[in-house]
Amino acid sequence: MSRRVFFVTCPKGVEYLLADEIQAFGLELVRHSPAGVWAEGDLAAGYRTCLWSRLANRVILHVAEVDAANENALYEGVLGVDWSSHIPGRGSFRVTFLGQNQAIRNTQFGAQRVKDGIVDSFRAAGAQRPSVAPKSPDVAVSARLHRNRLSLGIDLSGHSLHMRGYRTEKGIAPLKENLAAALLYRAGWPEIAAAGGDFVDPMCGSGTLLIEAAMMALDIAPGRRQDGFGFEKWLGHQPEIWLELKQEAERRAHEGKRARVPTFAGFDQDSRVIATAWKNIARAGLEGIVHVEVRPVESFTRGEKWSQRGLVLTNPPYGERLSERRELSTLYEALGETVKSAVPGWRMAVFTGAPEFGKSIGLRSFKQYKLFNGKLPAQLLLFEVDEANAMTPRDPDRSGEIRPRIANEERASMLRNRLKKNLKTLGQWARKQGIGCYRVYDADMPEYALAIDLYEGRVHVQEYAAPKTVDERAARERLAEALAVIPEVLGIDPADLICKQRQRQAGTQQYEKQSATGEFMTVHEYGCALRVNLKDYLDTGLFLDHRPVRYWIQTHAKGQRFLNLFCYTGAASVHAAVGGASRSLSLDMSKTYVNWARENLALNGADSGKHRVEQADCLAWLAEKPSPDQRYDLIFMDPPTFSNSARMQGVLDIQKDHATLIRQAMRRLTSDGLLIFSNNFRRFRLDETLQSEFSVEEVSKSTIDRDFQRNPKIHRCWHIRHLS
Repeated sequence: MSRRVFFVTCPKGVEYLLADEIQAFGLELVRHSPAGVWAEGDLAAGYRTCLWSRLANRVILHVAEVDAANENALYEGVLGVDWSSHIPGRGSFRVTFLGQNQAIRNTQFGAQRVKDGIVDSFRAAGAQRPSVAPKSPDVAVSARLHRNRLSLGIDLSGHSLHMRGYRTEKGIAPLKENLAAALLYRAGWPEIAAAGGDFVDPMCGSGTLLIEAAMMALDIAPGRRQDGFGFEKWLGHQPEIWLELKQEAERRAHEGKRARVPTFAGFDQDSRVIATAWKNIARAGLEGIVHVEVRPVESFTRGEKWSQRGLVLTNPPYGERLSERRELSTLYEALGETVKSAVPGWRMAVFTGAPEFGKSIGLRSFKQYKLFNGKLPAQLLLFEVDEANAMTPRDPDRSGEIRPRIANEERASMLRNRLKKNLKTLGQWARKQGIGCYRVYDADMPEYALAIDLYEGRVHVQEYAAPKTVDERAARERLAEALAVIPEVLGIDPADLICKQRQRQAGTQQYEKQSATGEFMTVHEYGCALRVNLKDYLDTGLFLDHRPVRYWIQTHAKGQRFLNLFCYTGAASVHAAVGGASRSLSLDMSKTYVNWARENLALNGADSGKHRVEQADCLAWLAEKPSPDQRYDLIFMDPPTFSNSARMQGVLDIQKDHATLIRQAMRRLTSDGLLIFSNNFRRFRLDETLQSEFSVEEVSKSTIDRDFQRNPKIHRCWHIRHLS
């Protein structure tokens, strides 16, 4: 069989794993490429890659490389290829085009010129031309432009191979199947399984890692249940080879289940995703092999029949706000403690977009791999679960408070000048607006990764986590410089500067209290008085970035019935009451914040009979059917990005759950009312189906005040109304 050239694509960071994998299929590596590899082999090896690759996205059979210095050269090059040996004359095709150069800057234009060349090649030969089919074509043509050369090929896969066919639920998928397979390879699962080990994912979500681990250990081809591949209507297809490969895959799957089957156990505290996991397991044909159940990570215990050796691999969540990230440190700590107790002697692998939490696990990581979850940089951390690797998470230099000290006067002068400039422009603006609290500096300079907020004569400083590339001592030295410069420039007593550093604490201290001073102060915003606490909590009780939203509520609340969901300390409710709202209801799950909100309303003279604050799980409250008297003219909903509080019935993931929350909130909105929906998740994407159900207007730009314009992605905000 003649040798062919293939380009096999994969997720970024997986190229070297893919090169090792495809050589087992009979392909020989030619060279690595970003997000793919070039290889040579016979057609059977290409088919085998489509059927068996756990890492590939697409398998493209290389047809030709043509000049693409300009559009005419590209067209002539495509025209000169014998497409009649690939595409049926009465069939259909589509073109996917990637890349650009100085002459061809638009991929749609590039794709169109390739289509023109293919169609005209049939016309020039006097043959019937194929039709163009954007969906479900007989043949998919791949065109990849690099500099002035265009690579043309036939997409043998026809679709991205990460789609195995077992995951059909709609929604944002946290982990693609081929990335899950890459994590399993990096974690050493094939070797552990071969040695008789078992597999556990204590935060399994919809079960992708479990299913991929089972298919890998049981020798099940990932493409075994695919409906079709891109080569099946390609004119060069050799059905007898493909049939033989499919029969081999069936035989190996049957034999794999007859050998020792490891234990595959998954847990998650969200019953909704466990229900989805069971459906995925059934579609993958792994019922009776993979087991999942509802269980929080803290109650994960060892099974009676588990092996002495195994792998724990999981992909925990991570937060966006400083407070949420601090809360999640508790989750990572609980994961470490539970795994150390339940499965000593096993290996643990944690895939995270927030690798700084790795130290909260309490084990030394022996290996770290840099990968990407989509476009998001992430790391896979490997641990051996052994007492010899145990560590106590702590700041290596926490012998005492950081003392203000300038080590580099030139560097400190840069910060001094920036603060002076910001204070002059923002201070004048804030005074004219009647704003008592505002952000004067937000990591403007990479050397000083701080958020500096003024609170009517006092200063609240939060230190952002430094990347691993920054030496810890250097980071502390710069913080000491900042603590020396800030009081000087802002004209405050050093005792009135509160700095919150990265400190790991146990239990509820992580996300509730850092201190217990009980020191509250009253600040003012557009005529409203609000209590804040700069010392005891990670957040102060007042989210400064939402100031324009609160003011909008104040100026539009007169005579309105106002509902504040996830109300925190009730600042928006205060603005509504001061603005003349006829009544309001504010809900939050935290007793601390409920009491705080009541105090804020009382401070502004609000009638407690008309402006009520209640402790409630907003998820459960919204799920209830509203009564006629539970209708509101104005609703404000700013949920956390993620929450797994023990007081909640479920787990809140704002990306996954926001559409349901919005629909439930709209049931409580009057016909001409307004829902203000906001969140701080940087990669948030609003569910497109909401646009057809409601009148949706994004107003994020108008809700970013002058002191946050350096960071316009701090939050996003929408106005949502019922359709007329």
